[in-house]
Parts: sequence; C-alpha cells; structure tokens
Amino acid sequence: MVEPRVDALVARLEKGRQKSFEIFSALTPEQWQITVYPEPTWLVRNLLAHFVSAEQQLLALARDVAGGGPGAPPDLDINRNNADEQKKFEGQSPSVLLDMLEQARRETIVWVRTLSLDQLDRVGRHPVLGDINVETMIIAIYGHQLLHMRDLARVLGSVV
Repeated sequence: MVEPRVDALVARLEKGRQKSFEIFSALTPEQWQITVYPEPTWLVRNLLAHFVSAEQQLLALARDVAGGGPGAPPDLDINRNNADEQKKFEGQSPSVLLDMLEQARRETIVWVRTLSLDQLDRVGRHPVLGDINVETMIIAIYGHQLLHMRDLARVLGSVV
C-alpha cells in the first residue's frame, strides 16, 4: 500500500534535488567563486559542500531516531560541526560534490520509501529544531536546502 505521507516527502525531496541540480549545473566557473556568506566566508562551492554534509548527517540523524535513538547530542556545536565538515570536503571539485549530493539525496529517498507510519512519528533531537518527529526531520532536509538556495539566488541575482 502506498502511504501518502511518504509519497509527499519523496515528492518534496525530488523537487528539491531537481531544482538544486538545475541551478548548480548551470553555474559558470566564475559563479562558483561568488561569496554566498561572508562570515565565515562561504563561496558557492562551500555551500554545495555544506549540502552534501548536511544531507549525509541529517539522514543519519533521522535513521537514528526512526530506529528508536535519541537523535543529535544535546551539546552539538553546529557552527564547529559545519567548519569541520568544510575541511572534510576541501579540494573536492564542484562536479564531484554534485555527484556526492546526488548519491546522498538518492540514498535519502530510498530510505524514506521504507518508513512506516510509526517511524515517521518517532521523536528525537534535531540539532537546530529541537525535539521533532522523523517526518519533520525529513521536511527539514528539504527546507534547509531551500533556505540556502534562496540565499544563493540572491547573490546570483535570480529567483529560486
């Protein structure tokens, strides 16, 4: 039986994947060097690396909660985590990062399709949003990327 809540989540994730790839794939070499955030300095490439890292980490977090775990540790320093993750992806080209993001999003979608209603309703700690259910964590994966894509569109002078 097809679960409408799961289908809705998959549709959002697919829509976000498609839109992000359209934008990132159309960038010129010069646009990859544009600053999206000044403090700390994140170029467009850094934003893409952040998407890869966030997708991987938020998927692991949602899996933990869906399996009955607590979610993010209460003392997680999100800024330090983001800085550490940027170091992890240093030297990766935009094309490699895009491939990594594609793989991570596909993995998220495949996993979401396996979720039961009970798993969607399990509650755990999100590093920014606090105690939320798995369904909201998955929506947050999409929303997090959308938020940053709007910032990217502003600096590129386009509409996302």
